[in-house]
Amino acid sequence: MDWTLPEPMLAAAVDSPVLPPGAAAEPKWDGYRALLAKYADGRVVIRSRRGTLMTRAFPEITAAAAALPGDVAMDGELVVWAGERLAFERLQGRLNRTPGGAAQVAAQWPAHFVAFDLLRRDTFGDLTGRPYAARRAALEALFAERGLSAPWALCPSTTDPAVAQEWLSWSSVGMEGLVFKRLDQRYAAGRGWRKYRARASTEAVVGAISGSLASPTTVLLGRLDAGGALQYVGRTSVLSRDAGRALGALLTTAPGGHPWAGWTFSAGWGSPEVLRVELVEPVLVAEVAADVSLDTAGRWRHPVRWLRIRADLAPGDVPAFGSGNRPAAG
Repeated sequence: MDWTLPEPMLAAAVDSPVLPPGAAAEPKWDGYRALLAKYADGRVVIRSRRGTLMTRAFPEITAAAAALPGDVAMDGELVVWAGERLAFERLQGRLNRTPGGAAQVAAQWPAHFVAFDLLRRDTFGDLTGRPYAARRAALEALFAERGLSAPWALCPSTTDPAVAQEWLSWSSVGMEGLVFKRLDQRYAAGRGWRKYRARASTEAVVGAISGSLASPTTVLLGRLDAGGALQYVGRTSVLSRDAGRALGALLTTAPGGHPWAGWTFSAGWGSPEVLRVELVEPVLVAEVAADVSLDTAGRWRHPVRWLRIRADLAPGDVPAFGSGNRPAAG
């Protein structure tokens, strides 16, 4: 083996969804970032952005690499589809399974590799020093020449601002936003790309808090399901001191029969640590800013940002559990 995968190129967050001049836009996928190498002797390596080897965790991708030429490397995203949307939670736990367990999960919830960059090709050698436009053309040629299909997918790319704006409407299937890449840019470690994460203002019911009742640290939010039961949908990021005190003045300790009585909540997505919470009477409605990353049940995967209390709304006015970020009427 005379070459290794490079350190991944990363993206810095930006506030504007407008495609900059001289750049291309790609959809931002809700999955596991992965670099993939296939060597001339047939060996396959799949590595996370942090250097974790994931080859054994994704046997379906390793097997599908037979369709690739030897001496090739790609950058992309591992995703799982559940019906018509991406299901990030189906990727959780893959790295901790035995080879037999990984094979079982792969059979039930097969992953796809969405390729968005070509770092090496047998006919060209190392491509990282070439501009994005040249690497993109070589990636498209690889897919065409090899007739690559599922589990391989070619990430869309556009220089048309109108098309990029249209992609933001894909949030209903789990797309997180846009990534911007300069056409003349080489592939190098560091945050040379730019990313815009789509967010929406929406509502949820205050069901519990962490921290003190007088000055909450974070808020646990819920929405009513079809049967009228309050289901957990996510947690806010840390509240400002002023926001915490203002909310604390409105909270009432939950009476008996709170719908979340006896429940436990994780301190973070995928974390085994249990969060200590205080249940409150679920009558207050909050407006929050949330991104589009949801699990298949409709829960937010990332902390949402607290905006304000909506005193004009009742719990029944909030979007139903599982309906995503659609704001309440009025």
